[in-house]
Amino acid sequence: MMGRLTERDRQLCRLLDDHRVLTTAQVADAGFTGERRARMRLSELYALDVLDRFRPQAWGKPSPYHWVLGPLGAAVVAAEHGTDLADLSWRRSLAHDLAASQRLAHLVGLNGFFTSLLRSARTRPCCALEEWWSERRCAREWGEVVRPDGYGVWSDNRTSLAFLVEYDNGTERLDRLASKLDGYAKLAAAAGHPNWVLFTFAGPRREAEARRVLAHPTVPVATTARVPSAAPDGTVWLPVTSTGPRLRLAQLASLPINGR
Repeated sequence: MMGRLTERDRQLCRLLDDHRVLTTAQVADAGFTGERRARMRLSELYALDVLDRFRPQAWGKPSPYHWVLGPLGAAVVAAEHGTDLADLSWRRSLAHDLAASQRLAHLVGLNGFFTSLLRSARTRPCCALEEWWSERRCAREWGEVVRPDGYGVWSDNRTSLAFLVEYDNGTERLDRLASKLDGYAKLAAAAGHPNWVLFTFAGPRREAEARRVLAHPTVPVATTARVPSAAPDGTVWLPVTSTGPRLRLAQLASLPINGR
């Protein structure tokens, strides 16, 4: 079976080990020319037990397949790491557990933010998502100080931007969002330099409300309201110290980063 896996298959296994779950569309964004080709290969990997899948319950239209590592996919990752399967975070009940998780929508939405960047990197010259850290990895690195939902490094025509992500679904109180900036300030002090903190909101009303409480940061902060047709590397970011116009993700790298 190992000989039937391509490097793209192995990379998908690595992504799922790091980020736990991806939808069919997100898998296509990460490494395929379209969803049809992605569906065909995913079905083959499912038949080989490389991947497992589930469909969350949804009202109205059917939800898409959500893909996780299967037993053989987990074994591939373990072999690459030179470790035992028991040492991975994978478990046979992973699909069932994630399907029942109240945090599934947040995790899938967050992963979609980064897979959109992967799609842009594949389709735009001179662009790359050089780093993509999961919430779990961020917690391991910085959990005693702050717990971002993700960390990334985006490069665009030799401009590089390191950023931390707060993916908001509107469930947290606004004062709780504002209080997170203290942790980011502590992280910046410990690192010796601040990184941009990017807040992505479900809609413009929530973004406008949040910007009022985020208006005086000590680290650089930018916000966006999610639009399905707009990729996060595009002209969607508005620093909280600015009234416009919105900027491309890479343009944030040219702004002062003292947060004021």
